[in-house]
Amino acid sequence: MMNKITYNCFCFGLALFPIIGAAQQKDTGTTVQDSLQSNLIVAQDSTDSVVPLEQLKIVKSSNTESLALFKPTESSTYNLQDNALAAKFDSLWMKELVDAAPLFNEMYQEVLTEPDTTATFVLDLPTDTLRMRLARMNERTPFNIEYNSSLESVIKSFLTRKRDLMERMLTISQFYFPLFEQEFDNKNIPLEMKYLSIVESALNPKARSRVGATGLWQFMYGTGKEMKLNINSYVDERSDPIKSTAAAANYLNRLHRIYDDWDLALAAYNSGPGNVNKAIRRSGGQRNYWNIRRNLPRETAGYVPAFQATMYIFEYAEEHGLRSKKVDRAYFETDTVHVKSLITFDQISELAAIDKEELKILNPHYKLDVIPFVEGKPNALRLPVREMGKFVANEEAIYAHVKNELKEKESIVAEIQKQAEQNSIRYRVRDGDFLGKIAERYGVRVSQLKQWNGLRSNNLRIGQRLTIYPRKKPTSSVKPRETPTRTAVANNSKIHEVRSGDSLWTISRKYPGVTIENLRKWNGISGNNLKPGTKLKLCDCSS
Repeated sequence: MMNKITYNCFCFGLALFPIIGAAQQKDTGTTVQDSLQSNLIVAQDSTDSVVPLEQLKIVKSSNTESLALFKPTESSTYNLQDNALAAKFDSLWMKELVDAAPLFNEMYQEVLTEPDTTATFVLDLPTDTLRMRLARMNERTPFNIEYNSSLESVIKSFLTRKRDLMERMLTISQFYFPLFEQEFDNKNIPLEMKYLSIVESALNPKARSRVGATGLWQFMYGTGKEMKLNINSYVDERSDPIKSTAAAANYLNRLHRIYDDWDLALAAYNSGPGNVNKAIRRSGGQRNYWNIRRNLPRETAGYVPAFQATMYIFEYAEEHGLRSKKVDRAYFETDTVHVKSLITFDQISELAAIDKEELKILNPHYKLDVIPFVEGKPNALRLPVREMGKFVANEEAIYAHVKNELKEKESIVAEIQKQAEQNSIRYRVRDGDFLGKIAERYGVRVSQLKQWNGLRSNNLRIGQRLTIYPRKKPTSSVKPRETPTRTAVANNSKIHEVRSGDSLWTISRKYPGVTIENLRKWNGISGNNLKPGTKLKLCDCSS
């Protein structure tokens, strides 16, 4: 191994998922493995300097393929595409992961649906057999697994109506579960907690719920920030499988320290400790999940049964004839490298001959298919190991090409680079502010303001602090508030006569500096109804 290098091989697999260290070379920020050197020859001149991209060419032979020097001619072009590896790197895995993305909505609706305990399922699963199996599971897990009709209904629903969904989860879980198990083992969390990710997101790292919870572990914006996950307009580490799993483990441990019960920790993970505490009070101090379930929010009431049903399905998949798909490769490896310049997925795909869909799957936390570069805050690119060799060997030339392309095209990526380097601002809500007004002032969308601040409605309160990632400097139209007697009023008038269709809001918009609250105070108005012909004062004046 090269000096000063530690490396991280993130190996997704059917039965193998090792994670080794963090990949970073101290001087260059790059990673590399000796095994890559055997089939990849890095072209160098006599001074051992890196060869410019335009002087590299693919040289093919019957057995090997390498990069070599050539003298450019008018008709020659560079090409780093490694056609000897033309078959997509683990294309079957990529297809499975892409196809599984829509399953989140199906699982989400299943959790919300109240189990039908009267339904008749055509399934060879006698209640006595189910009782026996649940009892066996209960003996070897810290979760409180007890037979009841609601749990039986969920299990039978999963085995009949959601059979295809469960088989897909059996397949996709082989990609993620080894990572989860290692992290939970490190944090002394029950390994069965891995099934939570199926209930939360159907193993889709880009999953997003109707209230804004995101990623494999469905963190809300505020909780994600609290757990030290980086979230901004360009990066959302709630969708990073490694970092979000570590955050989920820490959060679950925190909840378990509060309740000393994994079932209640699960309920609190879904609905928040406040709702669980209220349910305990309303249940007369009961602490068993099934005893407080009726007092939990509807979604949480179906949450733990879905978790336990998923655990049962995975434990007894073979007995029920559930089969996961097999792929040709036993496993595949990926590695990471810290980028040293802003770069887009399109550029990486073009220069290193890596499929863009693979880049999206392996780097789901980059929201705009762009990896920004911010000094002091390194962002990592994850690639298949064999593709990493091409990127690392030609790294300086690739960055030079990207830089030249940005200069030539003056593309929007340059603006993204500029925005990524800006720090967020903290804005204090003032009298008369509303989300649309603030969004327009800073060149952002209302939906972004709500996402950044975990807002579920459009209501704001005076003095409230908002986090904003501005896309432009504040407009100059917002001026310091003047005293009421000097309020700027059109044509120096002090009275407005109400016309048909007028409202307090439309009137306040006509007169700069006048707010709805001003109109109510100056005219003794408590409601919103206005009669045509009414004359309203536009200042704090006697007439």
